[in-house]
Parts: sequence; C-alpha cells; structure tokens
Amino acid sequence: MALTLADGPLGPPWQNPLHGGLDRLHVRSDALADNPLGDPLVRPLYVYRTAGVRSLTEDPGAPAVPAVFVLQAFLNQADRWFNRDVFTPTVFEALDSLSRDGALAPCVIVFVDAWTSLGGAQFINSPGVGNYADYLCDEVVPFIDAQYPVIDGPEGRGLAGHSSGGYGAMVNAMLRPDRFGAFSSRAGDALFEVSMAPDFPAAAKVLRDRFDGSMETFVAEFAAADRFEYRRFGLLLTLYAAAAAYSPGPDGRPELPFDPRTGQTLPDVFARWLAWDPVHLAARHADALAGLCHVHLEAGRADEANLDLGAQAMSDELTRLGVTHSFELFEGGHGGGAHRLPVAIAAMVRALASR
Repeated sequence: MALTLADGPLGPPWQNPLHGGLDRLHVRSDALADNPLGDPLVRPLYVYRTAGVRSLTEDPGAPAVPAVFVLQAFLNQADRWFNRDVFTPTVFEALDSLSRDGALAPCVIVFVDAWTSLGGAQFINSPGVGNYADYLCDEVVPFIDAQYPVIDGPEGRGLAGHSSGGYGAMVNAMLRPDRFGAFSSRAGDALFEVSMAPDFPAAAKVLRDRFDGSMETFVAEFAAADRFEYRRFGLLLTLYAAAAAYSPGPDGRPELPFDPRTGQTLPDVFARWLAWDPVHLAARHADALAGLCHVHLEAGRADEANLDLGAQAMSDELTRLGVTHSFELFEGGHGGGAHRLPVAIAAMVRALASR
C-alpha cells in the first residue's frame, strides 16, 4: 500500500462544488485611512454569485440583479464564513443549494469585513474606531456597482446580519436610505437598557478582581495576551469596544457608560449610547424605514444577551410607526442560528427582485 498525491478538487465533504461562483477579493480602503486603531486598510471582500451571474468584465450586457450586503458579528472576521460545523454546509454552500433549488433568485451576495483590533466596529463612523459606515456605504457599494451587474439604486440593495452585523444592517438602512432598500436582522444589538446595561455591574467586578480596577491594565493585558480568552477578556472587551463606537472622548479614547468602581450607570455617557440604539433611532428615521421594501427581525427566545427582547422592542416600535415588517422568535440562543441566514437572504432577494 502507498499514499499518492491526487489530482483535482478535494470533493465532499471538505470541498463541495458550487453551482454559482465565489470571488475572494482583496480591496484597499481610503475611508479607513488613519483609523485611530491602526487597523489594516486592505480588507477581504467575498462575493457569492448565483449561477449565471458573472462580473461586468465577463458579461457587460447582463441583466441587473439584487445585491445583499452581509455584515459579520462582533469578534468575527469575514473569513469565518468559510468555517464548517460538523454535518453542516458552509453559508456559501447553503446559499448555493437554495440557488440550485430555485429558492434563491439570481443575485450577488457580498460579505463585508469590519474587523478591528477591538473585535468590531458596529458598522458606524466613530473617532474611536474609524469610518466603517463610509467604508460600507461609500466604498463597498460603489465598488460592487462597478464590478457586477447589480441594480443601481437602493431599490435593489439590502443588508443582512447577526448580532453586531444585525445592528449594522438596521442602522445603515435607517441612516442611508439612498443606499439600501431592505434589511434583515437576527438578534441585532438593540434596547441597550436591557441588553447591555445589566452587564455594567458584572464588568465592574471583573475590572476590580482581575485588572486591579484599572482599564489601562485591562487594555495592556489584552494587547499583550498570546491568545484570546473570552472568560477573561470578553465582557470588558465587548463594552470597551462599544464605548469606542458610541462614546469616544475628545481624544478618541472610549468613555465607559458606568462607574468602574461601582458599576453604576453614568447617565450622560449612556445617553450617547442610547442615541445609537436602533429602538431610539427609529422614530427619527421613520420616513426611511417606511420606504424599505423588506424589513425582517428575528431572535432566539433564549438569547443570552436579551436581544430577543431587543428585537421585540424594535418590532413594537416599527409597529407604532406604521412600518410593515416581519418578526419571528425561534427556539434557541444568541448563537447557533447561522443556518437561518441563507433563508432570510432568499426572502429579501425575492422582495428586492419584485420591486
């Protein structure tokens, strides 16, 4: 017996051939130049194309199709979409299966990366992390328009994401109706009074017991660590990164919304967080929301961060504003629902294609 090199693709279950196409691009951003964290300007951009959809270079006369921009969760990088759970297709394979079965209409699906050295950027502009909304809205969208046969206008574009990605989908659809005409959010960050403020006392205890009560010590130890331990760093990092996005100080450094000694909420700082909360933003952007052709909210009933309640509050606010939308609670927690994303994208594409 002997082991020999095999020719050709590896094949299932490691490498399932796609019916459509997948472009693994690297792009350089001007919007992220001089970002305060010194994070890379060159980013991955993954573009899944359903069967028959090719780049404009390959097929300049192709009919225009919808485009969906997928935003990743906090503590994720875009290349994690290639990860495979046991007996489970990757998200690209699941989308491809829907396309092959006719459940996903012709489209382009763009996986956007907003990773930062703090774990994420919330897909907004902030002097604490950088101009990630500009990157998404004013660089990625025009780039895709120039490269692929997509509908040129918000009526053909949607946003989808989970957790921080769901937050980015909601907020950018509200703030940039000139870019997007639909969104789907699974457990997107919302209702900060319920989903984030309850963590303030626990974070103060972690800071006291593990980092001598000093955020400077926490930041230094996190930066010097040779591996990421969620039990040690996760809670404080989540709040610190959120503060970098929502409440940077005049020097760009994050200002925490709680007293680090007692965990008590600091109303003035937390008010700046609430100004970015989708539940609070909705009324100020009711016209933009009313103009969307597809709005979907969902979350697991056992969401550990209470983002099921956040989704419920967002749905209630949309109902109050008269915004047509769908809302679903499913059995499960914050994670483990990646299989729902392709189905949600397919529903959004149907809505965009029918406009």
